Amino acid sequence: MPKKIFVNLPVKDLDRSIAFFTELGFSFDSQFTDENASCLVISDDIYAMLLVEPYFRTFTKKDIADATTSTEAILCLGVDSRQEVDELADKALAAGGQPAMDSNDQGFMYGRSFQDPDGHHWEVMYMDIASAS
Repeated sequence: MPKKIFVNLPVKDLDRSIAFFTELGFSFDSQFTDENASCLVISDDIYAMLLVEPYFRTFTKKDIADATTSTEAILCLGVDSRQEVDELADKALAAGGQPAMDSNDQGFMYGRSFQDPDGHHWEVMYMDIASAS
């Protein structure tokens, strides 16, 4: 079974994307960073490879979706509390991200979402499993 996930995302301006995610408190693995790509470390087992569009194109024969006008994926990050949801979403908006959807509060589950500078849709979610049943 897979142990890790590496999501590949096309970006227009790698430096801008690195600055944005750094403002959110994430780090990058310098071993996998150059002028074409940077490895965003989300957790010990979750990574996003931010690839400049010309380099991203070398991995696919399809057109690259314009995430500012269409949704190619929704990336959801689970966190440990409602407070962490708000902290991360607020940091994203303060760093130049845009709101993606209204907040979602279902009692046992709470989430907010944002778009990064390239329009990729990110959600931040907390779920209280004990309260879900």
